[in-house]
Amino acid sequence: MRTVYLGTSDFAAAVLERLAGSPHRPALVVTRPDAPKGRGRALSPPPVAEKARELGLELDQPASVNGDEARARIASVQPDIVIVCAFGALIKEPLLSEHEMLNVHPSLLPRWRGAAPVERAIMAGDEETGVSIMRPTEGFDEGPVCAVDEEPVHDRDDYGTLSARLEDLSARLLIQALDERPPFTDQPEEGVTYAEKIGPGDRELDWSRSPEELLNRIRALSPHIGARGELQGRRVTVWRARIENDELVPVEVQPEGGLRMGYDAWLRGLR
Repeated sequence: MRTVYLGTSDFAAAVLERLAGSPHRPALVVTRPDAPKGRGRALSPPPVAEKARELGLELDQPASVNGDEARARIASVQPDIVIVCAFGALIKEPLLSEHEMLNVHPSLLPRWRGAAPVERAIMAGDEETGVSIMRPTEGFDEGPVCAVDEEPVHDRDDYGTLSARLEDLSARLLIQALDERPPFTDQPEEGVTYAEKIGPGDRELDWSRSPEELLNRIRALSPHIGARGELQGRRVTVWRARIENDELVPVEVQPEGGLRMGYDAWLRGLR
């Protein structure tokens, strides 16, 4: 099947790699423009751009995927289907209606529609999440679903470990959907929740919260964003922690402007 792939993030890059090794190898990959990154704010390509070049795939990085030039580039390869995975920008009409589309969404829709479904599932203490393959619409992840599979959230999972398993599940479920073309079913109206984009306030550790809530926040934001709080009068990022005797115990921290280190080593440095 002739496909076009729209994606941006590390998650989308991992799914792209698996898709490229299948019979549905994309004829074109579309991603976001290069953007400033890191302390030096140098322009850096999105992970999907790097992966597409590594795999030898045709690549387009338009200012807007909804613009006339981008739509014409997609149409020029005459795709049977356009695949969307963690693209990070709204896809609007008329592009939505110009091609058949499938969206890869790492949650059990309608739970956790939106930008940060993996992080929000861990923060909420969900015991299960998964992947849904759906048809994108103008609504916010509201389209009908054609394939779904579950994945447990383990007590020791953080974003890194859980997203790695969801990447694998997403690729397998997407390829299966492309092979078998299952029918679509409308999402139920009950159980809708929204996974808002992670903002600065989501990173803050409120020590008045329960140890379980604090640990879930730390797990949800590690190893890619980091939860922040004040310890011993100093601002630190807490990357790992555990609960011991009903209290939260930091395991790995990073002081402002410093390197990650064990919490005990950081305490010794303070003394």
